[in-house]
Amino acid sequence: MKIRGIGRLRRAAARLKNRFAPGGLILLYHRVAEVPSDPFELCVKPRHFAEHLEVLKKHSYPVPLQQLVQAVQDRKSLNRSVAITFDDGYADNLYNAKPLLEQHNIPATVFVSTGYLEHERESWWDELERLLLQPGTLPKTLCLSINGNTYEWDLGEAAYYSEDAYQRHCTWTWCTPKEADPSPRQSLYRTLYQLLRPLVPNERQKLMDQIITWSGAESGSRSTHRFLSPEEVYALDQGSLIEVGAHTVSHPFLSTLSVAKQQYELQHSKTRLEEIIERPVNSFAYPHGDYTAETAALAREVGFVCACSTIPSKVRRNIDCFELPRLVVQDWDGEEFARQLSRWFYFQT
Repeated sequence: MKIRGIGRLRRAAARLKNRFAPGGLILLYHRVAEVPSDPFELCVKPRHFAEHLEVLKKHSYPVPLQQLVQAVQDRKSLNRSVAITFDDGYADNLYNAKPLLEQHNIPATVFVSTGYLEHERESWWDELERLLLQPGTLPKTLCLSINGNTYEWDLGEAAYYSEDAYQRHCTWTWCTPKEADPSPRQSLYRTLYQLLRPLVPNERQKLMDQIITWSGAESGSRSTHRFLSPEEVYALDQGSLIEVGAHTVSHPFLSTLSVAKQQYELQHSKTRLEEIIERPVNSFAYPHGDYTAETAALAREVGFVCACSTIPSKVRRNIDCFELPRLVVQDWDGEEFARQLSRWFYFQT
């Protein structure tokens, strides 16, 4: 029997619960930087990040990630607790984010992929953006063999990408509907990303090397897109505000790897970071938010205390500390960030 008004009562009860027990949040950032082309919207401008920190101080209780995890384990109240995290380990986390965090006395955890520490090369997704979405001239035809299949693309007139066209299209993002891609350059970027991302790291890197050779460009890293060096990871860890966490060696989709390779990615990233900062590394984040039950079990086995996903939800006292949810932050100004923060605290989960 359907009882009239029961839905409204449930929604009212949920709103009441969220009002008096809004739970906690873990925020996911990647970069604090301003770059003209940002296809995956990884960057938050420094001025906006400063505004975010002001909002957090006013409307929440910023805490270290490990303090939030301890509260979950102790089943204590998480009322408006917020932990800030960064993924990947871009150098701007040290030079742009840390000074602002110190200025506002707000802690954060930076998850570092250790494979990028040892060589001066951009991430493959940034490298693809540099090759395809920056102005210049490319060969008209690209041919690649991927997983036994041969692919061929013709850029046509888009082989030449003028500075004017670049300025018109540089705000393009991955979220743009495919049919609205402004040129074959963006369409090729989208297609190659989709084909390359499920590959194991070694296979993907071989194909990226082929694309670099095809483009005629040099490998290397733009100063605006480089990752932390080991010395910079050590500097990042200095003081009491920043926790360094692990983010695997090669930033793979862990679910595509064997258990042995997953264990290597987790254990070696932990060990390498502990060698650099000379203290235990307790926190882990799954690259791309991709993991399986075996991955979570491995994270426990190698000695992590917690692991962060990309599940968009609040942190409740009954949450599994190896499936911690996080909410992705975009390049909002302070006013919009405040609106998002309020919505996150009070939406039903």
